[in-house]
Amino acid sequence: MRHMIRAEYRAPEAPEEEERPPRRAGDPVSWHMVRGEGAVAMCGKELAPDADTRPDDAWGTDLGAPFCHTCGALYLREVP
Repeated sequence: MRHMIRAEYRAPEAPEEEERPPRRAGDPVSWHMVRGEGAVAMCGKELAPDADTRPDDAWGTDLGAPFCHTCGALYLREVP
């Protein structure tokens, strides 16, 4: 099965009743692993389908943001 790393963008904190602002370049991100080209992380978090992606062999490298621990554990159980 093919995997891909997908970014999670954190919008600035806003009250729930207000619409969150769109993400901007430079917003902090974390990285999750998805199966195929999906938008649902292996940990279950829904990610933006247009979020930045990286190949799965970049897992654990310095992409400037933390990796999801749960996604990493599940990924390591699926790859040889």
